[in-house]
Amino acid sequence: MLTIPHPKPSPIEPENILLDIVYEDDSVIVVNKQAGMVVHPAAGNYSGTMVNALLYHCKNLSGIGGVERPGIVHRLDKDTSGLLMVAKDDLSHQGLSKQLKERTIVRRYTAIVRGILKREDGKIETDIGRHMVDRKRMSVTTKKGRRAVTEFRVIEKFKDHTLLNLKLKTGRTHQIRVHLSHIGHPVLGDKVYGGNKKYGKLIIPVNRQVLHAHLLGFVHPKTGIYMEFEAPLPADIESILEVLRSNN
Repeated sequence: MLTIPHPKPSPIEPENILLDIVYEDDSVIVVNKQAGMVVHPAAGNYSGTMVNALLYHCKNLSGIGGVERPGIVHRLDKDTSGLLMVAKDDLSHQGLSKQLKERTIVRRYTAIVRGILKREDGKIETDIGRHMVDRKRMSVTTKKGRRAVTEFRVIEKFKDHTLLNLKLKTGRTHQIRVHLSHIGHPVLGDKVYGGNKKYGKLIIPVNRQVLHAHLLGFVHPKTGIYMEFEAPLPADIESILEVLRSNN
């Protein structure tokens, strides 16, 4: 028997921060997160997060994520932009979390990576766990990893870079970044996994890892209707593409 915990009051202060809300009803919110925004408070980031903004915006969020993560069903890295779903009540949170566990939620990403992939599409499948030395990083060489699967498809090739469409089959921490680094094509601008190394004379306006969650699809936890949302590429990624195309 599943017991729903009583929500605890959140110590997090609501903050009047502008959010790009793609969809909202009484159960869920879909937010197009900007790069540079942390999803929820943690060490070093106790304000200015998406949760601070959400608490100001809607007042009621599910308590299952705990007092520091109210409503948060899944996350994006600070410097990854794109779509996130948030639960407003515990039953909705349970329903969305169940879909995540059963791998029925559709999550597609756009990335620019270093180098040119030899294959037009494929699947990367490894275990991912904490790096054995640097605990802030994830790694495919770990003693306590969990299975991770990422599908990729080439969209466009440049002289030294490739534009990819990626689909998450699982949702491990840093999964796409780790997988692409593992196959020798780290995400452009990724300071943690090798995508920020400079080579060549081309000046590319990169200020973060070039990774964007452009599509999110799930079954509404109350209505049972499948819903799908898309977020266009942000201006900084479009600017990078312009530079790469001009150099082709």
